[in-house]
Amino acid sequence: RSSDLATYGTQIHEKREVREARFTSTVHDIVNRGGRCLIPVFALGRAQELLLILDEYWAQHPDLHDIPIYYASSLAKKCMPVYQTYINAMNDKIRKQIAISNPFHFKHISYLRGIDQFDDIGPSVVMASPGMMQSGLSRQLFESWCTEKRNGVIIAGYCVEGTLAKHLMSEPDEISTSAGGKLARKCSIDYISFSAHSDYEQTSTFIRILKPPHIVLVHGEQNEMSRLKAALIREYEDTKDSNIVIHNPRNTEAVELHFKGEKTVKVVGTLASVKPKNEANVSGILVKKGFNYTLVAPPDLAAYTDLAPCTITQRQTVAFGPPLSVLKYFMKELAGDLEAVMWRGKPAVRVFKAVTIVKDDNHLILEWTGNHVNDMYADAVLGVILQIESNPETFEKTANEAKPTYFPDEDAYPERLIVLLQEIFGEEHVDMSEDGLAIVVSTDESTANVDIATSEVTSGDDSLLRIVSSAVARLQSALTPAPVPQSRWRYKNKR
Repeated sequence: RSSDLATYGTQIHEKREVREARFTSTVHDIVNRGGRCLIPVFALGRAQELLLILDEYWAQHPDLHDIPIYYASSLAKKCMPVYQTYINAMNDKIRKQIAISNPFHFKHISYLRGIDQFDDIGPSVVMASPGMMQSGLSRQLFESWCTEKRNGVIIAGYCVEGTLAKHLMSEPDEISTSAGGKLARKCSIDYISFSAHSDYEQTSTFIRILKPPHIVLVHGEQNEMSRLKAALIREYEDTKDSNIVIHNPRNTEAVELHFKGEKTVKVVGTLASVKPKNEANVSGILVKKGFNYTLVAPPDLAAYTDLAPCTITQRQTVAFGPPLSVLKYFMKELAGDLEAVMWRGKPAVRVFKAVTIVKDDNHLILEWTGNHVNDMYADAVLGVILQIESNPETFEKTANEAKPTYFPDEDAYPERLIVLLQEIFGEEHVDMSEDGLAIVVSTDESTANVDIATSEVTSGDDSLLRIVSSAVARLQSALTPAPVPQSRWRYKNKR
């Protein structure tokens, strides 16, 4: 969408070469007739541009070397080191000149701190801020010089309605001073725009290249923006393929633009080898580059994009004093079956088929491949480890006194397991098999079977297998009778 600076409306600027020639010629004429030349400017951008033009012009005209040029703006002085340093950000002419000398180290221009240090004894050129002459040094110098016809003012930038600079462009015979008095205006007034804002031709060319559906006119006076809107409507009304809507909002007025939510995604690689069915889900990695979207399978990432897949291996070391057998007991309570593996030549156990645990002296090392699922498994394992380490004697005693799992009420076990699984997956997803020998857990994509006689869980989905196995292990642990303390056993025998 285009947000257009409507500052100059339908006005058209002079060519750059014509403006520069007219500017230097006007300055030369003013000082030649013995006058003072005032150039009110903004501190940043325009001031440095005009200083370069004047310094180059003075260097080419030895007859002007005795006439001083000043720039009187503390902000412009603070900005000057930036221009002197970042020459590479300038145009080709400045970059070529830097090989000989820094063009921002002016030979014919001096900095003026204030009007108190200004020795006003003859022709001079002063570039002062503010650019619209509402106050400050530019206003003070103008009120001192405006009554002398040899003097001149060159307005080099945009002026807002209601400012002194804008009023001077109408060349009034009399002006009001900042103190409320009246002064005759006899000095010359010239307007030579070096504004960075685009004119109508530049704005229209930009719009024609961009072809935006919406244009919002900002940063301009109401009349100029209205003229610009009317001119743009006339220019594009006969264009068949143009459907441009132009907005000209007042200050604080909101503009609402409605966008379509659909985006086109290009499917490439192995995902594109099979034509998808209507309304079928396609899973992959969505890559955005500029305004283009590409969907690729993770293995194809390096082939079709500048990206490459990687694996993050997480490792954490925690203090742990109890024997490994204690840890294995509680890990089995947490996750069901454990997998015995080797880790760098040392025996280790793998929990949830994701988190590897190895005992090293009085420490445990946990290692897993980082992703959102494995990170949760690792947090659960770490929580159990920290619990054991907080009270090792109690947990070690519990592990040592644990009895083999059995079910005092075998008839109630299947019913309780069904209730537990229904709490996890929902009643509609858990049911008894037709032969009554297994409990079936079904989700949208996979199925798990629990053998009632052996409690063995089978499933083609590893994630579902781990969840159901963990639920079975928790139920078995809950139905295991607590060990009876020996002291209580002896007391019963005595009685």
